[in-house]
Amino acid sequence: MPTMDIVSQQNKKVGTMDLDAAVFAVDVNYPLVHQVIKAQLANRRQGTAKTKTKSEVRGGGKKPFKQKGTGSARQGSTRSSLNVGGGQNFGPQPRSYEQATPKEMMRGALRSALSDRVKAKRFMIIDEFTFSAPKTKVFAEMMKNDFKLEKVLIVDERNENLELSGRNVPRIRVLRTEGLNVYDIVRHEWIFVTKRAAAAITARLSTEA
Repeated sequence: MPTMDIVSQQNKKVGTMDLDAAVFAVDVNYPLVHQVIKAQLANRRQGTAKTKTKSEVRGGGKKPFKQKGTGSARQGSTRSSLNVGGGQNFGPQPRSYEQATPKEMMRGALRSALSDRVKAKRFMIIDEFTFSAPKTKVFAEMMKNDFKLEKVLIVDERNENLELSGRNVPRIRVLRTEGLNVYDIVRHEWIFVTKRAAAAITARLSTEA
């Protein structure tokens, strides 16, 4: 069971916390993480790209010239894909890119991604984030001066002042615990989790849940 320091908003140690080994100290399954990220990105695709086929392009009803005697290849329509202004063969059509991912695979990939950050010592537990009002400048200075870090994923329970303060800061993303996902964990170098968020994540991903 890994034990992590709990630090304040000013990066001062204020205590320790034991993390559930079944969530934060599992063997990292890299193929599973890769598969879940691929599915997650595929599910974001709209699948609305479309080109017109020969039958959908306006015009071309008349045979452009007679079949024989011109010395040119026979043509039945000016809207053939061989001609300028014609339809396109094998172009994209509306489709769904969705990949179904079982819930236990998602949970397993989250455990692996979190465990990887813990093992790499790029996981930090914050006691709490308290802002009297949304203050982007105060938040940015805190990250720059107190923590001296970039590319940070911050996870907390509902905290609107934190969310509004951090949403426009480059290379930093603030998520609620229910929005925690594998892709955002992997694309950020550091993860900051509040004490209450760590408890919520453990309840969500525990093998006994």
